[in-house]
Amino acid sequence: MVHFSEDFLYFLIFFCFSVILSCIIFLASYLIAVQKATTEKGTVYECGFDPFDDARGRFDIRFYLVAILFLIFDLEIIFLFPWTIVFSYLSFFGYFSIFLFLFLLTLGFIYEWQKGALEWE
Repeated sequence: MVHFSEDFLYFLIFFCFSVILSCIIFLASYLIAVQKATTEKGTVYECGFDPFDDARGRFDIRFYLVAILFLIFDLEIIFLFPWTIVFSYLSFFGYFSIFLFLFLLTLGFIYEWQKGALEWE
């Protein structure tokens, strides 16, 4: 007989709740939304640009810069979740290291902001 720990039980409940809720939301959006085909819905849409010219033409690189910066900062924020789980078990070194990480992340964000990488003109 297999014994499940209490932590696994919480994870299983959360997983089942997430699956059921996502199915309900998906079905509700399908049933409530207006299902009407228009010419706007049928147009090609790629990378935030309207299909107006040849595919080999010049394009604005700022769209990709913002996307890459979002991925970098989003992935760095993911490191905070494990830290919050083991926060009560950490020593001073663990506590100091996450604040050093947050400090460097903030410096990177300030540098990015000052260079104008977030401005879309």
